[in-house]
Amino acid sequence: MSHPVQMFNILNMCSDLTRRARILQSAIALVARSGRPALTARAVAAEAGVSPASVIHHYESMAGLLRACDVTVTGHIRAEKMRATSEGMDLDLMGSLTGLSDLPLAGYLAASLGSDSQAVADLVDELVTDALANLTEGERNGVIRPSIDARARAVVLTLTSLGALVMHRHLNRLLDIDLLASPPEPEELARYVRPVWETYEHGLFTDTPNVDIPQHE
Repeated sequence: MSHPVQMFNILNMCSDLTRRARILQSAIALVARSGRPALTARAVAAEAGVSPASVIHHYESMAGLLRACDVTVTGHIRAEKMRATSEGMDLDLMGSLTGLSDLPLAGYLAASLGSDSQAVADLVDELVTDALANLTEGERNGVIRPSIDARARAVVLTLTSLGALVMHRHLNRLLDIDLLASPPEPEELARYVRPVWETYEHGLFTDTPNVDIPQHE
């Protein structure tokens, strides 16, 4: 193979990889802004500055592209939460999303969590699995208290945190906090983080409540 042809193939491959990344980033931004139903080949192509055929060429189908978006967003969140746990930071998901990347992670999740698709279920399951692993590691490091039902705790903490995203408009209305801002102002974010820290670090009740809590068997 001649040198010019080899250089052309290398440059074409680099361009192809760049185009693939641009399609993925554009798809995540589109979902964050307009929701999962807006994710069409034509819409992504317009966002990324490519042809609709190029979108399908790189991801085979829109379902494949959507799954790639889910995996990318989840991977960013996993990396940040592992770092946060190792440093003894709070385990609230929203505290980990701001300033993490140029991708609109919070907006993507907010737009996706209301969907009853398998991709969303897989995404939530993965976040619960990650939360359980982080909590277990935190117990080993001495920064997390042990639980009588570790998986149930991971489920509740994950869904509670994700619920703030689902209800982000009401949180903005009631506490003037825009969780989808990229990034929000530090003082604005603190209005969300402070009560989370307070609840996780100190608990809620002054003593054991006078109620019977069924024990996990």
